[in-house]
Amino acid sequence: MPDTEQQSVGIVQTQRMHFAQPLALRSGASLADYELVYETYGELNADRSNAVLIAHALNASHHVAGRYADQPDNVGWWDNMVGPGKPIDTRRFFVVGVNNPGSCFGSTGPMSTNPETGRRYGPDFPVFTVEDWVHAQARLADALGIERFAAIMGGSLGGMQAIAWSYLYPQRVAHCVAIASTPKLSAQNIAFNEVARRAIITDPDFHGGRFYDHGVVPTRGLQVARMIGHITYLSDDTMAERFGRLLRGGAGYGFSFDAEFEIESYLRYQAEKFAKYFDANTYLLITRALDYFDPAQGHAGDLAAALAGTAADFLVVSFTTDWRFSPQRSRDIVQALLRNGRDVTYAEVDAPHGHDAFLLDDPQYHALLRAYFERIAEEVDAGQTATIEAIEAIEAIEERA
Repeated sequence: MPDTEQQSVGIVQTQRMHFAQPLALRSGASLADYELVYETYGELNADRSNAVLIAHALNASHHVAGRYADQPDNVGWWDNMVGPGKPIDTRRFFVVGVNNPGSCFGSTGPMSTNPETGRRYGPDFPVFTVEDWVHAQARLADALGIERFAAIMGGSLGGMQAIAWSYLYPQRVAHCVAIASTPKLSAQNIAFNEVARRAIITDPDFHGGRFYDHGVVPTRGLQVARMIGHITYLSDDTMAERFGRLLRGGAGYGFSFDAEFEIESYLRYQAEKFAKYFDANTYLLITRALDYFDPAQGHAGDLAAALAGTAADFLVVSFTTDWRFSPQRSRDIVQALLRNGRDVTYAEVDAPHGHDAFLLDDPQYHALLRAYFERIAEEVDAGQTATIEAIEAIEAIEERA
């Protein structure tokens, strides 16, 4: 069995691309003169048919796999999925990870300087939708010379982007892989997002989104927002198994409001860590994009009608203990696709980890993805062979002429 380093893409570098043409947004606003940061792994084949786009979720980025030379502990957020010999095998696929506009990991966002004012965008940064992100990704694909992706894949919010690709650019997607995702947020999910946003907005250090000008960060609001979100990513079984009602240090009750239970300490730790690297305005923007996603909205609530123009094959994966985006939401996607005669593979994985399961090393889940991408790789190889044979036939005819 190869060691861990051989199973990794190794040292990677972030790349940057500038776009001068304004990006028109669904809101009617536009973003001019922006940059996208991205990473690539593997090699693009001769006919550019082996590209896989990985769309990121709320607090992830373009750094999908590998590590940085100057930050060896900064491992890509889906490194267990992408790499040589892994389910998305970079010996066979050219994988692209892109950071969406509005994020805080290098692409133009609220922390960037607004060229019109010379100050940071802050709350002036336009609101993006999932569809807006997909259009930005399509521009990057154009610049990279990728006309059609072998697959577009994402988990959670990333799955929404993969679905949006399937109906916005149906001829550019061979396979759509949506994991732990949903065709729209429930009222409960919107409520969680709103509570998180209010925690940030009502933090005295938020300053209407201009906290950069004051040299502060709305740390308390960000921490509460992260705690709310993190609770929804875990299953009750996982929380019970890892923490239960354990007290810190095993002592009795302290009869105080300090962190006495292990679960309290864990949530505080995660919240403090998050608030050190994530931008508050970005959190507002991305949660609102989650709220707005609803492809059926323009089709009288009919998801099948919204997906009627899709042409890709689909893999839809859910997890039994995911109560944030429950398996029923994935079944809704599957049923809508089947009504349109699409080729759909659906798997409901029995995993105890809740919504976060899509990031973890569940053997059944990884075996499923490995098998599906083996099928895609075989299609890519067959297509390359057919292309080469066609070129050779044309050349033979030209020689005889």
